[in-house]
Amino acid sequence: MLKLTGYQPTHPIYVGSRTLVYRSTRIDDGRAVIVKVLRKSHPTFNELVHFRNQYLITRHLDHPNIVRPLALERYNNGYALVMPDEGAIALGDYWQQGDRSLAEFFDVALQLTEALHYLNQQHIIHKDLKPNNILIHPETRQVKLIDFSISTLLKKEQQQLSNPNVLEGTLAYLSPEQTGRMNRGVDYRTDFYSLGVTFFELLTGELPFVSEDPMEVVHCHIAKSLNFPDDRPSKPIPKMLQAIVGKLMAKNAEDRYQSGLGLKYDLEKCQQEFNRTGQIFPFALAECDRSDRFLIPEKLYGREREVQTLLDAFDRVADGTTEITLVAGFSGIGKTAVINEIHKPIVKQRGYFIKGKFDQFNRNIPFSGFVQAFRDLMGQLLGESDSQLAIWKTKILDALGENAQVIIDVVPELEIIIGPQPSVLELSASAAQNRFNVLLGNFVRVFATREHPLVLFLDDLQWADSASLTLLDRLVNESESGYLLVLGAYRDNEVFPTHPLMMALDEIRQAGATLHTLTLLSLTEVDLARLVADTLLCSREIAAPLSALIYQNTQGNPFFATQFLKRLYEEGAIAFEPDLGYWQCDWVRSRELAVTDDVVAFMVERLQKLPPPTQEVLKLAACIGNSFDLTSLAVVCERPAEAVAVDLWTGLQEEFVLPKNEIYKFFQGEPQEGEGVDAVTPTYRFLHDRVQQAAYSLIPEEEKALTHLKIGQLLLGCIPENEREENIFAIVGQLNVARQLIEEENEREKLAQLNLTASRKAIASTAYAAALEYAQIGIELLPSRPWEEQYELTLALHELATEASYLSGDWERIDRFAREISKHTHTVLERLKLYEIELESLTARGQLAEAIASGLAILAQVGVELPENPDDRAVGAAFESVSRAIGDRSPAQLLDLPEARDPNIQAAARIWTALVPPTYLSRPRLYIVGALKQVELAIASGHLPESPFTYACYGMLLCGLVGDRELGFQFGQVALDLLARQPHALLKGKTLQLVYTFTRHWKRPLRESLPALKTAYVSCVEVGDLGFAGYPANTYAYYAYYAAEPLASLATEIAGYVQALEQFQQHNTLLYCQIVRQAVLNWMGESDCFTALIGSAYDEREQLAFHESTGDRSGLALIWIQKLILSYGFGEFEQGRAYSQKAREYLDALIGFIPEVLNVKRNLTKKVPNQVK
Repeated sequence: MLKLTGYQPTHPIYVGSRTLVYRSTRIDDGRAVIVKVLRKSHPTFNELVHFRNQYLITRHLDHPNIVRPLALERYNNGYALVMPDEGAIALGDYWQQGDRSLAEFFDVALQLTEALHYLNQQHIIHKDLKPNNILIHPETRQVKLIDFSISTLLKKEQQQLSNPNVLEGTLAYLSPEQTGRMNRGVDYRTDFYSLGVTFFELLTGELPFVSEDPMEVVHCHIAKSLNFPDDRPSKPIPKMLQAIVGKLMAKNAEDRYQSGLGLKYDLEKCQQEFNRTGQIFPFALAECDRSDRFLIPEKLYGREREVQTLLDAFDRVADGTTEITLVAGFSGIGKTAVINEIHKPIVKQRGYFIKGKFDQFNRNIPFSGFVQAFRDLMGQLLGESDSQLAIWKTKILDALGENAQVIIDVVPELEIIIGPQPSVLELSASAAQNRFNVLLGNFVRVFATREHPLVLFLDDLQWADSASLTLLDRLVNESESGYLLVLGAYRDNEVFPTHPLMMALDEIRQAGATLHTLTLLSLTEVDLARLVADTLLCSREIAAPLSALIYQNTQGNPFFATQFLKRLYEEGAIAFEPDLGYWQCDWVRSRELAVTDDVVAFMVERLQKLPPPTQEVLKLAACIGNSFDLTSLAVVCERPAEAVAVDLWTGLQEEFVLPKNEIYKFFQGEPQEGEGVDAVTPTYRFLHDRVQQAAYSLIPEEEKALTHLKIGQLLLGCIPENEREENIFAIVGQLNVARQLIEEENEREKLAQLNLTASRKAIASTAYAAALEYAQIGIELLPSRPWEEQYELTLALHELATEASYLSGDWERIDRFAREISKHTHTVLERLKLYEIELESLTARGQLAEAIASGLAILAQVGVELPENPDDRAVGAAFESVSRAIGDRSPAQLLDLPEARDPNIQAAARIWTALVPPTYLSRPRLYIVGALKQVELAIASGHLPESPFTYACYGMLLCGLVGDRELGFQFGQVALDLLARQPHALLKGKTLQLVYTFTRHWKRPLRESLPALKTAYVSCVEVGDLGFAGYPANTYAYYAYYAAEPLASLATEIAGYVQALEQFQQHNTLLYCQIVRQAVLNWMGESDCFTALIGSAYDEREQLAFHESTGDRSGLALIWIQKLILSYGFGEFEQGRAYSQKAREYLDALIGFIPEVLNVKRNLTKKVPNQVK
């Protein structure tokens, strides 16, 4: 029941999904009223904006065909809209109550046309015209428009791409441009389309486009032709009315009626003809359709070939490819407009289109373009139904596993879909980079599918940071599943052969990616003449003089040309002549205005025409970035958001800035006392980066640094400390520009600390160039004696600079920062992070001997001595030392050891972990001795995070070298038990690989190892250990083969691992995988010679020599074993015996790797052929 102060309590007469409607009486004067309230007890801010908008827009309107509200009252947590009750009902209900005549249609249609003409004159776009938003009095048949909840006072809106389920308005009545998929703005002509749909429904009793699938309806609005039903012989619809509706519903706004008066003239002509003769004879439509609205067409001129090239690329991607297509050209040449033309086929294929833009004034923010794009994608997903969101949640979590937080850190909106996720392990820098790359690839593959091809548009790539360019390379070249089209736009006049973008593109091309580049040239004089003539509504001959002047001044640049036309109109040099029906030009005034060919200077002149408060707001907005929100802008302006929004409004009306969401409508009228944006804030973007640049240039050069300093300090002061890290790039981006102005020591120290935080976050996001820059700026801000006055901060910044240098491949800087750390630190433990980076760096550079020498020296400093080149006696002694350390204890009793507390032992374990790769690759005995030393230390000092891996290594050595399989099995179990205590251990994948490859199968069925080996592979990938991930992948493939898994499914599984190893660029393990894959294919009959490893996966004729030349004994053993199995399986026993001898030569390379397989094969002479049959 309605309980609103001043109104009689009453029950609802209408219950909708979002609103309740009551018929009541105003107590003061007894006036009958309709009261409309929101149904939710706690409506969203967006819902409140829309509800309030109805009142703000219509309260001053005065027209007989528009309902004017009486009041907007506060009601519970929202509003109550009070309107006069005049006995009207919804037009949709009225029309269904009887068989309506054409006479009634003309009556209603003409009234609606009058109302629409009035709204056009008031510069109001309704945006939701439909029968249910039209009231009609049953007796007088007076028609009135209602529900202006999403209406706008702007001349034009740019509809953001949204899920069809959450598009503003009613989908069945939306114009093509209102779907956000037409590359067109939304102006007053959108209402003509909706009116056309309404007319169609009134005339036929049905909607023009009907489907249960919202995306199908969108596609119909964009591309499907309008067809009137032809099964109405008793009540035919006159062809001229069909033509009028068809013109109203034209796909392009330029092809619709341009004025209410033009439509009214044609409707009246039809009405008069029908009343006089009962028929309507053909006549030319729109003869009196003249718009006095200055409109520059948004259609593209002279870009047909380029658009077709993009459409062809999308068609290929929809068939399963991955491609990158770049559009190059000067600023304002129309790159973005050309790319946006791809929206239409995306709808047909149900694809996703996401876009991000790099900012000229925020180039130091890592991944900014990608982050915008993926946030865009999350916004589209959030418009899905709850059931569909649950499906997406499952798919995303399956792809990201326990590391989803890595992507949430970059795209916070993802958490809304998948919920809070556990924190992730802190990894070494290179592992973190690998993990990020793999996870992001997995994330993208969730959406790039046959059902939903993904188009990723990155604008202004010339301003992309290096991390973004690296990510672009990986996305394109490592996309396994296809169905991905990356579109990029860049200014070719601002790049050069050694520009980071061009170098990155060369690498992408050389890596084999499909890359196309389109270069847009200026419009020709002919194309520009078409644009000018269409704008002036005249012939090209009449427009020729002005076209020539504009071409001379703009050189055919579309953005500059349209801005020049706008200025001519604003200055009165272009005026509409009703008698002629087109716009005329004042040539003298036009030539006076054509004084500059610099588009920025030109835009500055236009901006300076704005009121001073608007100019001030735009200057500060330009400092924030190409996109900005009202809350941040209000902080920067040091004024209430409501006041800033009022000053910004003129910039919106003149289209210098565009709203990115509907919240801006909260400020279309004067906000009521106490109202604000609180949790939700309007967001905006500059029309073009040249507008942003022009606004920024309004700040005097000597004041720019001070302005950035003030902005940074204000942001720092207003952002809560718990949200500071999330906004750290924006904060330091402002303060760093002005760091020369900061003189107080404590303020410089604070900024150095902020740069430390920014550097850490950049490294976590794998944006290493940005991380290095932040760290270097932090070092620059330190006092003159930093190691004495700010030791911890100085050390932390130098460590980050060293790590970022290593990850950027800048070896010279590594050495420089390393020398500083070594010179000023006091202990080995303080240099531990540096040592780890140095060892990783030397290994990555292939300097294995240097890495080993350095690592052994460091171990010696913490009390662990290892021989450089141990012999067999040293290996034996190491085994004996471990035996003495264990004593009489069983392996299981070692689980009760305490946690290791000795920092030197902890340091030794970390350094040895860094030494494992170089020793394993180049000095096997040293690897064995070092591994045994770690076992001895673990037993003596207690458990470390590395202990599960340590005991797994020992178990492997016992089974393989010593031959004590029982004891080795037990130590494998110890490793697993310790791992269970720390399930997220960094070395989980490696530990599982060693246990289930070398120890477990001696006492348990081989098939039981398979799930654990899969887990080992996934764990390695999740922590970025891509080099090791190939080993469990290989072991799984071989053990599944030996365990007689079904061949067809096994071949598919192995192919998946092969694809991953190709992506990880792990050549050796890739070859091992291909060997067993070819063996499986041979069993399936996919080889001409069943005993030779020759086929689509592997060719021994080429690869055998490679394995021999590189001394790859493991690979050679695997080859001869597979040939042995195939020979016996296919009855070639003599060959099999020869292959058995060859295999035995290399068997020592497969210690613990089921060596008994050879003994088994000796007895397969009779068994295997039967199995094959």
